Amino acid sequence: MELHNLKPAKGSVRNEKRKGRGQGSGSGGTATRGHKGAKSRSGYSKKIGFEGGQMPLQRRLPKYGFKNKFRTEYKAINIDVLQTLAEKHNIESVDVQTLIDRGYVSKNDLVKILGNGTLKAKLEVKAHAFSKKAIEAIEAVQGTAVKL
Repeated sequence: MELHNLKPAKGSVRNEKRKGRGQGSGSGGTATRGHKGAKSRSGYSKKIGFEGGQMPLQRRLPKYGFKNKFRTEYKAINIDVLQTLAEKHNIESVDVQTLIDRGYVSKNDLVKILGNGTLKAKLEVKAHAFSKKAIEAIEAVQGTAVKL
């Protein structure tokens, strides 16, 4: 088998039906579009969301909500994740690069440490943001929380 003799499986490719090419083709004349009206003409396209004159869904529903374009999105990491990292890999300091290497965050994420879980290991934690509960938990075991 070589590139020049590759072809699709038998029966998998069919010729397209040639509409409007005379009566002999079986779909000449109106070319399966029916008689007259906008839909039978070339260039017809229905508007997006058109529901036959009924009030369309996007106009029936009210405008709602607000998206703040200046919001900073953080990837949340709980302190129980830090504890498992410390146990598994014998780590004394956790920074963003450590979390990236272990697959918890991607390289463009901002990291926020949250206080869910328990921390027993003394760690130096470096992240972009911390919750109050997380700082308390880290400092309770003589660790340090460094904000980047």
